[in-house]
Amino acid sequence: MPESSLASIAEAVTRRAERQGYVTPRDIRSELALAGLPETRWKDVLALVRDKLNYRQGRYYLTRTVSARLFQEQAQQRLIEKAIRKLVRQHRAAVKQRERRGQLRSDFIQPVKVTTDDGKVRNLVSRDLSTTGIRLLGTVHLLGQKVQVELPRGDKSPPVRFSARILWTCAVGDNLFENGGTFLSLEE
Repeated sequence: MPESSLASIAEAVTRRAERQGYVTPRDIRSELALAGLPETRWKDVLALVRDKLNYRQGRYYLTRTVSARLFQEQAQQRLIEKAIRKLVRQHRAAVKQRERRGQLRSDFIQPVKVTTDDGKVRNLVSRDLSTTGIRLLGTVHLLGQKVQVELPRGDKSPPVRFSARILWTCAVGDNLFENGGTFLSLEE
């Protein structure tokens, strides 16, 4: 097998380490497989790039300094992650302060069918669920209406049907509304 083939694989492994920040033995074997070479030669490829890589905790990291562009991209990504984490923390704190409900609420994001008093069937999305009520997201505001809500089950059983009274509605976007309701009865 020509050493030039292994050298080109070694370059590909180096580029992959630059992209990912590290490579694993599996990554090296996959580069060999892509080139149609036996995966058992991964240590030969590793020997060609050993001076560029440093082994730590099952991964081979680049020992040379990263390019300025890559460093900027990584720094930008860290700033984005930090900003998102801060937004999530602030959101959780604001939700905790606004929580008025006495019952524990669970995320329950599922497509649901809602039938209004006038017989119209609407496909909405449930946001969360508690033992006393439900929050629905859709393109209609249902304030004050009594509705029938069909909640899907995880198995192939028929959906569970409840009647509910919509107590509040809030516009959350263009033609997008959250509707909060309390359960009135379980329908058979």
